[in-house]
Amino acid sequence: MKIKAFLIMSILWLSSHSMSAQIRTIAVDTTVITNHTTMINGVKISYTATTGTQPVWDELGKPIATLFYTYYKKNTSDNSANRPLLISFNGGPGSASVWMHIAYTGPKVLNIDEEGFPIQPYGVHENPYSILDVADIVYINPVNTGYSRTIPASGKEVERELFFGINADIKYLAEWLNTFITRNERWTSPKYLIGESYGGTRVSGLALELQEKQWMYLNGVIMVSPADYKVFNSDSPISSSLNLPYFTAAAWYHKALSPDLQKKDLLEVLPESEQYTLNTLMPALAKGGSISQEERKKIAAQMAYYSGISEKSILQHNLDVPTDFFWKELLRDRTGNTIGRLDSRYLGLDKMEAGIAPDYSAELTSWLHSFTPAINFYIREHLKFKTDIKYNMFGPVHPWDDRNNNTRDNLRKAMAENPYLKVMFQTGYYDGATTYFNSKYTMWQIDPSGKMKDRLSFKGYRSGHMMYLRKADLKTANDDVRSFIEESLPKGKSAKY
Repeated sequence: MKIKAFLIMSILWLSSHSMSAQIRTIAVDTTVITNHTTMINGVKISYTATTGTQPVWDELGKPIATLFYTYYKKNTSDNSANRPLLISFNGGPGSASVWMHIAYTGPKVLNIDEEGFPIQPYGVHENPYSILDVADIVYINPVNTGYSRTIPASGKEVERELFFGINADIKYLAEWLNTFITRNERWTSPKYLIGESYGGTRVSGLALELQEKQWMYLNGVIMVSPADYKVFNSDSPISSSLNLPYFTAAAWYHKALSPDLQKKDLLEVLPESEQYTLNTLMPALAKGGSISQEERKKIAAQMAYYSGISEKSILQHNLDVPTDFFWKELLRDRTGNTIGRLDSRYLGLDKMEAGIAPDYSAELTSWLHSFTPAINFYIREHLKFKTDIKYNMFGPVHPWDDRNNNTRDNLRKAMAENPYLKVMFQTGYYDGATTYFNSKYTMWQIDPSGKMKDRLSFKGYRSGHMMYLRKADLKTANDDVRSFIEESLPKGKSAKY
C-alpha cells in the first residue's frame, strides 16, 4: 500500500508540474534597453541599444506576427531626429539579420581571424570601423528568422501567403517599418536601406513600396552581394556567361591561371575577362547549337584561359559551365580540395574527388561555426534580451513565392520619382553565388537610359559574399558606406531635376 500511495503521489506531482510548465512563446511587443560605449575611428561613442519585438498587424488590427529587431542609437547633443538611419536586412530568403549585425556595420563584431575563419573563445569585441558614428542602425529579422515568429489565431494556421513570397515580404515589412519609424520619431531622418544577398531583392522592392504605399522617401539603397533573380532565371547567354569573370577571380586567387595572367594583379586581369565575356562569350552562347565547331573550340580554349579549368571539360558542358561543377573541378587535379560557393577562398574536403559538385559549402559551415555561438551569447549577455525561443540562423520560410518579381524595375522607378535616391553596390570578387559581375550587370540594367548612372556606384573587394569578414575589407567597406551616406545627404539641395 505504501508503494502504491507513493506512485500515485509521484504521478500527481509530475502532472501538476507539467501542467504549470510555460508554453514556449516570444513576447509580441517588448523592448530591452541597454547603454554602451565604444571607440570608432579613435573617437569614443556612447549609444543605447534597444532590443525587442514589434508586431505585424492584419487589416483588423490583430497581431499576426512579431519581428525581433535591434536598434542602435548614438547619444548626441544634436537633434537625433535628423541623424541618418540605416535599416538593415539580410537575405536567404529565410536568413536572420545576424551576419551584417555582428560582422559588418554594428558596434560589435564576432571573434574571427583576419581572413574570417573561426577562432575560440567565441564571442564579440568592439568594431572600430562601425558606421554608428555617422548613422543610427536598426537590424530587422523577417518572419521566422532570428526570434521573429508568426502568431496563429486560435485553432488556425497563419496564412503563409501573407509572409513567404517576394511581394508579400515587401508589403508587410514596409508596414512594419512605418510603425517603427513612427514609434521612434524618425520621420525627419535621412533614411537608408541596406540589404545583403536576397536582401538586395528585398530592399529594391521596399524602396518603391515605402515611397508609394507608406509615403516614406529614402536617400540611399546599399546592395551588398545582391541576388538578382532576373539574371538567375535568364537563358544561359546571360546567366552562364556572367560567371566567367568570377571564375577568373577564383582561379587567380588559387594560382590556377596561366603564368602570364597570374603575374598580373587581380584588378588588371578582371577587365580582360569582363570584356571577353561581354564582347565574345555572350554572343557565342546566344548562337546555341548553331555555333560552328571551329568557333566552339576557340571559345572553349579562351574560357579555359580565363577560368583555370580544362578546355575539354568546358566543351563537355557545351560552353555552359555550372558554378557547382567549377567549385568541384578547379582544384581537383591540384590539391583535391573543393572551393567555397559564397566565398571561394575557403577549401572543402569531399568524400571523393570524383563528382560534379561539392558535398557541402565549405564557407557556410565555417561561418555558422563562429556566428551561431556569438549571436546567442551577445543577445543574452550584452543586450540582455532573454528567451527560450531558438534563434533561427535560417528559418522555415519555404516554399517561397517568387512570382511577379519586378523589384529591379521598382528600384529604377523609385529613383526616377525621388531625385535624392542613390544606390551603391558592394560585392566580393570571390563570391560564386551572387557574383560581382552579376552586380555590375544588374546596375547597368536598372537604368537602361543611362540618365541616372551618376547616382549608381559599384565597390569591389578581395573577398567573398560577406566581404566584411576579411579585416582589411571590413574597414574599407564601412568607410565606403560612411562616404556614401555623407555624400548622399542633400545639404540643403532641393529634390528636383
